[in-house]
Amino acid sequence: MSNPLSTPTLKALRETPTARIYAVGASAASLVELLGAVLGNPDTALAVLNQFPTLEDIARASNAELEDVAGIGKSSAARVRAALELGRRLVSTMPHERPSITSPADAANLVMSEMSLLEQEQLRVILLDTRNRVQGIQTVYQGSLNTTMVRIAELFREAIRANCAGIIVVHAHPSGDPSPSPEDVALTRDLVQAGKLLNVEVLDHLVIGKGNFVSLHERGLGFS
Repeated sequence: MSNPLSTPTLKALRETPTARIYAVGASAASLVELLGAVLGNPDTALAVLNQFPTLEDIARASNAELEDVAGIGKSSAARVRAALELGRRLVSTMPHERPSITSPADAANLVMSEMSLLEQEQLRVILLDTRNRVQGIQTVYQGSLNTTMVRIAELFREAIRANCAGIIVVHAHPSGDPSPSPEDVALTRDLVQAGKLLNVEVLDHLVIGKGNFVSLHERGLGFS
């Protein structure tokens, strides 16, 4: 009896790119089969894995790097991004998988592997319940981010809607240097004050660099 976890032949992939996954289950499928199902073409999946052998390699690749692979265009690159994001969102929203935040490092570890790879600025809000368990992670701003132009209400919108007890604000510095700017400190101060009025505690503001981070709360910046 053949081992369902063994890597299938290219011929089998061409004949049954999705039928095997349906028959044996996604957990028993190989990485090339899963990627082939996402892309709709096993040859393209093999080409991607030849260039980027692991899921981490694929996640770290830029859109331009993915599109350099034969058979990958904008739509295929978007499908890969969507599949990775679906997996990330599933983990972050499953109740039994919701981690508790007990330190700035706990919060940073939730997002640093992804946010430290960003080539543009991004601001996210980690939503927490009364026990500091993660209820979700929302991307609020992306692109060229001038913190003086951030609307405070946008950062609290989902927290209020979900009746969250607290939030942690996280944003990435694509330069790789996580040192907070004066504008970052000013934004933190405004958020803390707004949180008191809205009864949503701002527990921290993290700045993510290349594989490292800074907690403004730990440094006493913007928190009285």
